[in-house]
Amino acid sequence: MIIDTPIGKLTLAAKDGFLTRIYFEDEPHDHDRNDVQEDTQKNTSVLNQAAKELNEYFAGKRKIFTVPINPPGAPFCKKVWDVMVKELTFGKTISYGELASLCGHPRAARAVGMANNRNPIPVIIPCHRVVGKNGKLVGFRWGLGVKEKFLALESPLSPL
Repeated sequence: MIIDTPIGKLTLAAKDGFLTRIYFEDEPHDHDRNDVQEDTQKNTSVLNQAAKELNEYFAGKRKIFTVPINPPGAPFCKKVWDVMVKELTFGKTISYGELASLCGHPRAARAVGMANNRNPIPVIIPCHRVVGKNGKLVGFRWGLGVKEKFLALESPLSPL
């Protein structure tokens, strides 16, 4: 399923009743194209829920996502993503080092950064809320301009 958002088109993919991926418009995903099309037919309910929640988020009407997710990835990555979903609430940012500590691996800031880079469900798994230890915007696979838009949307000063 493809949805239009203020940051461009997003392609949503699901499997077995769980959202599994969100692809940005220009992000290559040819190897998953058949799965995206097949899963769109099999998982209409979860895809519709994800689209609705994402549209509400971009409209400034949603701070918490409830769509069921099951991101594919290595156990360490899944742990990092789970901690981000649970700990990084709307508008909150932390450093890679702080996230590593929350994951129980205080010296693994670089590994946490790589897990963020591999995040298959951006926005819902809020990797955009992880910043450099000095508070500067660093390390966003989809570009710092997109990360800045997400953080501006979640800012208490945002008009939304």
